[in-house]
Amino acid sequence: MRHTVQAYDQELNHLQAILTQMGGLAEQELAKAIEALSARDPEAAALVIAMDKKLDALELEADDHVIQMIARRSPVADDLRDIVSALKIASMLERIGDFAKNIAKRVTVISEAAPVKPALTIPRMAQEAQTMVREVLEAYVERDTAKAVKVWRSDDRVDALYNSLFRELLTYMMESPSSITQSTHLLFIAKNIERIGDQATNIAEVIYFAVEGKALEDTRPKGDMTSFASVGDSESPSAVADPEHSKDSPQ
Repeated sequence: MRHTVQAYDQELNHLQAILTQMGGLAEQELAKAIEALSARDPEAAALVIAMDKKLDALELEADDHVIQMIARRSPVADDLRDIVSALKIASMLERIGDFAKNIAKRVTVISEAAPVKPALTIPRMAQEAQTMVREVLEAYVERDTAKAVKVWRSDDRVDALYNSLFRELLTYMMESPSSITQSTHLLFIAKNIERIGDQATNIAEVIYFAVEGKALEDTRPKGDMTSFASVGDSESPSAVADPEHSKDSPQ
């Protein structure tokens, strides 16, 4: 939508550019955090932690830009909804960066112990989460609600992998008590990735509201089932890991 005041369109475009930059940086942060984890490289992890400062600065820039736009333009209706939605998305992208930073912070401890087999699931989880972040940013730029809903539904895959890894690590810790410290850190890392997926779904909901002027009517089932996990559960981890076998998989 173009406005009679050209400067207003320029301000909206600048706001979108800030969010696009934030999204790219958040995705990059996650990728590099997982690379540092896989390589067991504390120095690479330290660079990820330093990267997060740039994301924090961009969020502040977005906040300031929105405040100035509201003060200058007094937006209403669709414009106000778009601007407020952008503010929410900026906050969610900053949280994604925080989760990536949290992953990087645990690399040093993990690098000091022998690797554990269940950790092989983590890069796959991270790849799914990265894809969600990238596609939800595309949905934002394109104002594509169909793509936003697709991202919203795809969180099931991340949740299924998290549920599987949670159960595997619990079993591994019982069988190998010496792995408890490293496995606990891996559980926290997996939870941070799962939360990144949640933030991407939240962004998808905001996009849908911004474009359609109403909330998504569907209710997304709770995908994180670890609150109910039991090591002796009869359901096999492999079934949980496959989204097609997940109770939360979209029909």
